[in-house]
Amino acid sequence: MGNRHKFTGKKVTEEILSDNRYLLLILMDAERAWSYAMQLKQEANTEPRKRFHLLSRLRKAVKHAEELERLCESNRVDAKTKLEAQAYMAYLTGMLRFEHQEWKAAMEAFNKCKTIYEKLANAFTEEQAVLYNQRVEEISPNIRYCAYNIGDQSAMNELMQMRLRSGGTEGLLAEKLEALITQTRAKQAATMSEVEWRGRTVPVKIDKVRIFLLGLADNEAAIAQAENEETKERLFESLLSECRDAIQAVREELKPDQKQREHSLENDSGKVSNIQYLHSYLTYIKLSTAIRRNESMAKSLQKALLQQQRSEEDGKRTPRPQDLIRLYDIILQNLVELTQLPGLEEDKNFQKETGLKTLVYKAYRCFFIAQSYVLVKKWSEALVLYERVLKYAREVRSGAGAYMNSLKELPDVQDLITQVNAEKYSLQASAILDANDTHETESPSQVKDGKPLSERFETFCLDPSLVSKQVSLVHFPPGFQPIPCKPLFFDLALNHVAFPPLEDKVEQKAKSGLTGYIKGIFGFKS
Repeated sequence: MGNRHKFTGKKVTEEILSDNRYLLLILMDAERAWSYAMQLKQEANTEPRKRFHLLSRLRKAVKHAEELERLCESNRVDAKTKLEAQAYMAYLTGMLRFEHQEWKAAMEAFNKCKTIYEKLANAFTEEQAVLYNQRVEEISPNIRYCAYNIGDQSAMNELMQMRLRSGGTEGLLAEKLEALITQTRAKQAATMSEVEWRGRTVPVKIDKVRIFLLGLADNEAAIAQAENEETKERLFESLLSECRDAIQAVREELKPDQKQREHSLENDSGKVSNIQYLHSYLTYIKLSTAIRRNESMAKSLQKALLQQQRSEEDGKRTPRPQDLIRLYDIILQNLVELTQLPGLEEDKNFQKETGLKTLVYKAYRCFFIAQSYVLVKKWSEALVLYERVLKYAREVRSGAGAYMNSLKELPDVQDLITQVNAEKYSLQASAILDANDTHETESPSQVKDGKPLSERFETFCLDPSLVSKQVSLVHFPPGFQPIPCKPLFFDLALNHVAFPPLEDKVEQKAKSGLTGYIKGIFGFKS
């Protein structure tokens, strides 16, 4: 590519195809352009101007794919690589036509790509066929979407089934499919004018609410038919998102109508307005869906708890009862919000049903709190909580009566009672065994008193810390100890002693003359 001062581009031609890495250069150029286009696809949701750059990068990817297909026509390239290059070229062409909404051309390109991959899957081993079949499954929704836009109405049902089986589509098709479903429901919403809930009919004038209510039954059916927990969770989130949007639309209608609603309350003797009752209905759907979602998550966690031993062997994170307690706390909070919905305060049946549901979930929450106490060997607390679970369960069974139909979707209380009785016996046995183990293992030779090794030479003690880095040998720094003070001597007798005269023992030498006088004055001595 030239030297450090000047770039000289070199094209990959058939004459230099001595190494398969030359083909990878062209492939990486195409992949780089395509991946940048996918990044721009996400950013174009908030910045529409980037869509032009997106189309430019897709055209660049198609150009590189054409170059790759032309090079693969050489006699030096095997048949498998030639077919894969043609399929790659057809796929990128289909993606570009798909973005331009040229449905017929896009469908032809996708069909060509699908046909090549199907032939390759039949020609090679099962391991390689899995990869080709996976590509076919990724392309099929795009083909059905193009067919629907061309005029094939039966493609809509197939798209919905693909969306349900695969747990959601990805890439360019995802947003377009959701928009297509919304558009189809919008056409049906024109004929919807009212909705009935708990004996009261309410007119529906907001288009977004109509679309949501029309798709509610389809969404619930899709959730019921979901094949795995991941798909079910995604559908729950989609339904809750649509419900929140519908509630927001109703709130915007409620704001300018505040005075009118207050006047309506006075005239109707406390009866809420239609728009307020519709808001309560949508809030009920949102809270009920959230409860079902959390209950579904709780069931999956309960299954994981039963397989706890296998999960530990696999090295995965083991679920704990505390995770279920949190879910049931959220469910109970949602039930409290249900009882406070405007327009349902005087509905005795609704309040009674909600109260029974609250007791059911309280029983399960109390059960898993007891399970968490069992794990830390707090036997007394766990036993008391098990008794509380049985109390809640008996209240539910005694008060269910005429409300059995509304409690069918809830967890079975009878199964909980059976499980609690079994757990109580297991708990009592574990408590007895634990007490015996405590008496056996708690001996003076194994009880640590916190003393360092230097102070317990005479006592044998199993101390694992002696072979660790935090071994306690002596107290350091050592503590202060009292020592005797240095004695003080006071000479009291000195003041009462009379010393003998010493004049007769001192030699007197007379100094004569002026010199001696001067020396005597200044202290000079001879």
